[in-house]
Amino acid sequence: MRFAFPEMLALVAVVPVAGLWWTFLRARREKALGKLTLSVPKPGGSSLQSALILSGLVLSLFAASRPQWGRSMEKAVQRSRNVVVAIDVSRSMLAEDVRPNRLERVKADVADLIDSLEGDRCALVAFRRTGVAICPLTTDHGYLRGALEQMTPDSAPRGETDLGAAIRASLDALDPAADDHNAIILISDGGDLRGEALEAARLAKKRGVPVFTVGIGDPRVGAEIPSEDGRGTQKHNGSAVKVKLEESALQAVAEESSGRYVRLATAGTAETTLGAIYRRFLRRVAAKEQNEEESRAAERYQFFLVPGVLLLIAGASLSRGRFRK
Repeated sequence: MRFAFPEMLALVAVVPVAGLWWTFLRARREKALGKLTLSVPKPGGSSLQSALILSGLVLSLFAASRPQWGRSMEKAVQRSRNVVVAIDVSRSMLAEDVRPNRLERVKADVADLIDSLEGDRCALVAFRRTGVAICPLTTDHGYLRGALEQMTPDSAPRGETDLGAAIRASLDALDPAADDHNAIILISDGGDLRGEALEAARLAKKRGVPVFTVGIGDPRVGAEIPSEDGRGTQKHNGSAVKVKLEESALQAVAEESSGRYVRLATAGTAETTLGAIYRRFLRRVAAKEQNEEESRAAERYQFFLVPGVLLLIAGASLSRGRFRK
């Protein structure tokens, strides 16, 4: 037997002590009255009434400690899920092969995803050389949108794009105690220049967190990157730097973590928005509703509460009305 509130047992021990003290005081009073010349009739049934009330209090307080023994099977349904959206904010995401550019298209799609969350919690991570948590897990859609709107290439430290760092930062944003209901959506144009993505994907799989990778850009034709000063395009050795969507790393991460890779179309349609991808893939494949029977300690307080209340009622029924002064 175990108790949910064992501190209540202290009150159970107090009741008999209080009852004995009250009985002592009553006996002393009756003895004093017996020495008087006048005959004072003793109230009938007082001993029985006291016993009933004290027993009822003991049983009621014992029930309040919530005794438990044995096991019971209960349905446990958990609907809340946690999703971390990791967004590549490297300068290649400013390429305009997707209108108005890759990063702004992603932000518009993540806004659509926020509308699809319902009761799910979402966090935002921006990454370049490392991953930075922009918004912790929350159901506050207004806060999510505000953090999303402020996301720029300066939201993460400069350096070579590291998909592995993005995955690790996303795992840090999740609750490890509830990995069955977690997922990561990683959005990038590929270009993993550190080569640590697969190791991070295996870590995510070990924790049971699928990584859904989303590619943005054109995989066939490279697009120019705007220069940092906004005047023309970025150049290397006198030639314009062009980047295209590199899908191999994104596909490998999704496969290694038991997720799925999806490429956003260059035109925004209802079937290719991030919200649609979330509804079609994440909810169907990754989200695991706990709709199974769980074994829990059986509550047995009712075996003590019911007779305790009955004894209190029986004790009260023996009262003749108001106490005499």
